[in-house]
Amino acid sequence: MSSTHAPVRMYSTAVCPYCIRAERLLTERGVQQIEKIRIDLQPDMREKMMAETGRRTVPQIYIGDTHVGGFDDLAALDREGKLLPLLQAQS
Repeated sequence: MSSTHAPVRMYSTAVCPYCIRAERLLTERGVQQIEKIRIDLQPDMREKMMAETGRRTVPQIYIGDTHVGGFDDLAALDREGKLLPLLQAQS
């Protein structure tokens, strides 16, 4: 497996079990770096996240320019075998 993946950006908070699960899954798939945007520390970023995604909950995950969604969406992509190709296609 290639160690180079598309950039991953994740809106999160400090106490978010789904954020932790998303980070764990991405790490297990070889992602070494995740740009975390803590909306609990940067309230203005919550507004930006909601404007970009139309969603209020975290995590909100981007792989490259593709908005994946939350943890359930990420896990579904993985189960369908579409997560690794997405990570590798945009690297």
